[in-house]
Amino acid sequence: MGCNRRFTTYERMEETPLRVVKKDGSRVPFDRNQILKGMLKACEKRPVALEQLEEITSRIERSLTEMFDREVGSKYIGQLVMDELKELDQVAYVRFASVYREFKDIQQFMEELRPFLETSTHG
Repeated sequence: MGCNRRFTTYERMEETPLRVVKKDGSRVPFDRNQILKGMLKACEKRPVALEQLEEITSRIERSLTEMFDREVGSKYIGQLVMDELKELDQVAYVRFASVYREFKDIQQFMEELRPFLETSTHG
């Protein structure tokens, strides 16, 4: 097929970095390593392979670049990570959620755990 240059626009788009809008309103360049670091911390001493976390990070990165042109809220990224961790490892999910959601008290924390507790007692 040879090398053809129809993808010039796409290549330029790739060069425009996605920016993350943080809770305080500041904007920083998207960094996939931040996602990976957060998940690694949540999965510490859990039976989760690095390859699984790399896969999730790539999946999240792909979703973000498909859905957003320039900016994405950190809240949205955090939710994607929590959705993935919920399926992967419940303990890692709760760890990540506790840091990410900044629970104000034990009641808030218990509300987050309730779906897991109900599943394990009724399942």
